[in-house]
Amino acid sequence: MDFDLSAEQQLLRDGLTHFLANRYGLAASRTAVKTGAGWQPETWKAFADELGILGATLPESVGGMGGGPVETMVIAEALGHALVVEPYVNTVVVAGGLLARIGSDVSNGVVEQIAAGEAIVALAAAEDSSDDLTSVSTTARRDGDQWVLDGFKALVVDAPLATHLIATARIDDEIGLFVFPYDDAADGVTAHAIRTVDDRQAADIVFEGLRIPSDALLATGDEASSALERAVDEGAAAICAEAVGAMRRVLDDTVEYSKQRQQFGVPLSSFQVLSHRMVDMLMEVEQASAASLLATIRVDAEPEVRARAVSAAKVTVGRAARFVGQNAVQLHGGMGMTEELAIGHYFKRLAAVQYEYGSTDRHLARYVELTTPPR
Repeated sequence: MDFDLSAEQQLLRDGLTHFLANRYGLAASRTAVKTGAGWQPETWKAFADELGILGATLPESVGGMGGGPVETMVIAEALGHALVVEPYVNTVVVAGGLLARIGSDVSNGVVEQIAAGEAIVALAAAEDSSDDLTSVSTTARRDGDQWVLDGFKALVVDAPLATHLIATARIDDEIGLFVFPYDDAADGVTAHAIRTVDDRQAADIVFEGLRIPSDALLATGDEASSALERAVDEGAAAICAEAVGAMRRVLDDTVEYSKQRQQFGVPLSSFQVLSHRMVDMLMEVEQASAASLLATIRVDAEPEVRARAVSAAKVTVGRAARFVGQNAVQLHGGMGMTEELAIGHYFKRLAAVQYEYGSTDRHLARYVELTTPPR
């Protein structure tokens, strides 16, 4: 099988990498997340208007370019390498992909806004610390020509930035999937903003009689569960690619630091035990890259095949992220966790990706379940 990128995919990667290297400074990004709006809206609009990456993988019928999973992988890896905090995976990959497959007038309208850089969409599905997104206690009931939501959603990443939410709620005895405009100051919404350990914006949200339009309902029952499961798997695959990009940057920075930093009058890289440690880091990165690629090419496969590949990748990448992040910090010494060095910020992100779209342990359990022969 040919794993080389096409000419168009190489141009996409090179153009995005050049843009980020010249116009996405880590210092400005950290300032925005710590003291500003939490992100850089002008960068998001540039992603849409100048680079076109927000629509690159969305259908042409809704303003996209019709790209596929490999384009998603290329973009996510480049964003991870630059430690971009803007919500590409959550908004474009997870929300955009889910809404485009639903294909209703309402969902298509939101996808068009995503491609144009005008909408940020957050997934409000988790209600506790478990990874089971089908365990839903939030309720939805009809009242005239509206739905009324009551319930709680935990740690909704990107909610403080969001213009729309995709939320799960129980309609009688089955799950419903909704999309609707979001305002954290609206009647019926109480949001507690949180900044995560890796400098993302999130919120715990309580719905108390929140009224949303009747056409907000996207799907119910098995259709809703299947749509949500696929969207989460696509998000996990993209997060794996993002982590690979971050690990490559961490490894490069660590190798460069070991050549410059001296101990006993010689560079750290001259010590064999440290060179072996960095080789181990490289092996973990390459295994993670291979697993990420497998998940990417299987994301359009039948559900069981897709789930098996994504879980294998998430476990492999989670292990690698932990190993590479911890060893990079150790090889940098006490400076590794300071705000001044990029390595500390990358370490936090690599710690967080181990839990996004299903923890390493959850995906390991799912992989075991999917590969264990029936008795």
